Amino acid sequence: MKIVGTVKEVREQVKEWKKQGLSVGFVPTMGYLHEGHKSLMDAARKGNDKVVVSIFVNPMQFGPTEDLATYPRDLDHDAALCESAGVDLIFHPEAEEMYEKDFCSFVDMTGLTEGLCGKTRPIHFRGVCTVVNKLFNIVTPDHAYFGQKDGQQLAVIKRMVRDLNMDIEIVGCPIVREEDGLAKSSRNTYLSSEERKAALILSKTVALGKELAKTEKDANKVVEAMKKNIETEPLAKIDYVEAVDALSMAPVEKLEGTCMLAMAVYIGKTRLIDNTLINE
Repeated sequence: MKIVGTVKEVREQVKEWKKQGLSVGFVPTMGYLHEGHKSLMDAARKGNDKVVVSIFVNPMQFGPTEDLATYPRDLDHDAALCESAGVDLIFHPEAEEMYEKDFCSFVDMTGLTEGLCGKTRPIHFRGVCTVVNKLFNIVTPDHAYFGQKDGQQLAVIKRMVRDLNMDIEIVGCPIVREEDGLAKSSRNTYLSSEERKAALILSKTVALGKELAKTEKDANKVVEAMKKNIETEPLAKIDYVEAVDALSMAPVEKLEGTCMLAMAVYIGKTRLIDNTLINE
């Protein structure tokens, strides 16, 4: 496995592979990798001849009051996990390699990015779309792998690839959870032991919503029940709980077709997300 930091090195390696007729799978990450990321790498390893992982904490998707400076980083740990998953190449650039000083070109989207996380993180998805577009142009993968935990992001990336006619297949992979149900996240490391216990309210509420949706098709009733459940946890503060169409991210009144019950909840100062698909 190689670790490189420049666009030139990635392009040279991928071109060499493609000359040999080899397929390339790509997993974009912000590092501090865990079993959720490894599940994406495993899927990429299974479906491609070569696997590239990017590790880049993208400053463009963080707001001015968000956790860019404190976002956890550990390249040695990340490299070990990648190697154990059979990754062939890690792209670990500095911000200066990705963004020139006078950088002024962005990829933006309307509709899908305006609700859910987009309400309270208005610049987030412009940063995501721009950096993922750049990474796709650099790596030129055949397949790219994203987790369902970031359900809105997965929908946004799929729409961007469709709308811009990118020759890449986007593969969504299931949420990976801890044994007690908490969705794996790099931000879980921010939680104190008391907050870690309190954070279980997210997965419990997701499970409640999924169970209710088996018989109750009124989305508002299911969402209200989920909110009431979260409010039983004193350390939890709701950012949003919503029922949306799984592809368009538009709010739904009825849980018909494939829908997503999605939430963002603060546990102390840490913002966590979780979701579940209905009628998948």
